[in-house]
Amino acid sequence: MLPALVKKELLALARDVHGLAALFLMPVIFIVLMSLALKDYYNPPLATLRYAVDQRDTDEPAQLMLAGWRRAHGVPQALPSDWQVALRNGQLKYVIVLQPGLSDALHAPTLPTAPRVQLLAEPGIDGNLFNALRAELIGAAGEVKGRLESQVAGGPPPLPGASIAALVQAERFTGGGTRPTAVQQNVPAWLVFGMFFVVASLSSLFIQERASGTLGRLRSLGVPRAMLLASKALPYLGVNALQALLMLAVGVWLMPLLGGDALSLAGIHWGALALALGAISLAAVSLSLALACAVRSHAQAATVGPIVNVLMAAAGGIMVPKFVMPPFMQRVAELSPMNWGLEALLTVLLRGGGVAATLPEVGRLVAFAAAMLLLAAWLFRKPMA
Repeated sequence: MLPALVKKELLALARDVHGLAALFLMPVIFIVLMSLALKDYYNPPLATLRYAVDQRDTDEPAQLMLAGWRRAHGVPQALPSDWQVALRNGQLKYVIVLQPGLSDALHAPTLPTAPRVQLLAEPGIDGNLFNALRAELIGAAGEVKGRLESQVAGGPPPLPGASIAALVQAERFTGGGTRPTAVQQNVPAWLVFGMFFVVASLSSLFIQERASGTLGRLRSLGVPRAMLLASKALPYLGVNALQALLMLAVGVWLMPLLGGDALSLAGIHWGALALALGAISLAAVSLSLALACAVRSHAQAATVGPIVNVLMAAAGGIMVPKFVMPPFMQRVAELSPMNWGLEALLTVLLRGGGVAATLPEVGRLVAFAAAMLLLAAWLFRKPMA
């Protein structure tokens, strides 16, 4: 009996062309658009930003500082007479003003107490870029001051290529794993969102069968409620599996063709990935069943499920990465099942984790799925309107 019921669900699902298109095309579009839009987020393009210099101090220390900046950021644009307007309009990304007295401050044996370098950025510049530029300017000034102090002390001239920056090595630690990119964040994020989005299709088909009397006739024939729910869940578990394969393929093969980074699957624990995807799929389909049993009209099916999904995605780190949220919102994100699924996938795809590392998130997803299945079974027992 169960195979026949599953076949019925598959036939109904195959006729829902628009629903299938939404399930497969929507997350692909989000992955492509968001990955390309956020391509430079993890590696800000500081060296390619248009800038100009207003040099009001022309002594040697100021020249040394400017020369170092030019080596790292390229030749500045010619300073226009109305550079304030160009800066305000975004034609220039930033302007560095070397104030009179900068060279004296760099030559002085004490640390400065007043600003002699101004960084003026255009209003729409990203906050991370602005902070990175400010930190580089501080480092450039410190480099020049260190060289001058070494000369005053009578020390040997610095070796070619010597720099204070050589003391510090900075990198994102991956333990030999994959370098973080926009694709590594967005593929798992929108994969999770797409898997949970089966609620729209499942609810719509559920309402159709309820309105046509199909569910009532099956129940009058003595078909167990558990079997009816299982027959609806199994096809969508298969849909989720196909979604996962498609989204991973998009990240691995399509994104490089479009100019983005490739999703790296090298060295991942495939068992952990399968476990995480299975738990996400189970949670998504269970939630979909509970919502499908709760709604009573096509209008409710078309609005309640998608709204719940969007809210969970917005709060769960899908639309906005969790690490850029303030602490309060990060705690809120940890309440979203989508965040549990995303963290499980990131543990495997980005952090090189195995089965044991994913168990906390997988356990939450399985517990959530069990709760939603119980709720769906209870709602399904209620009389149909």
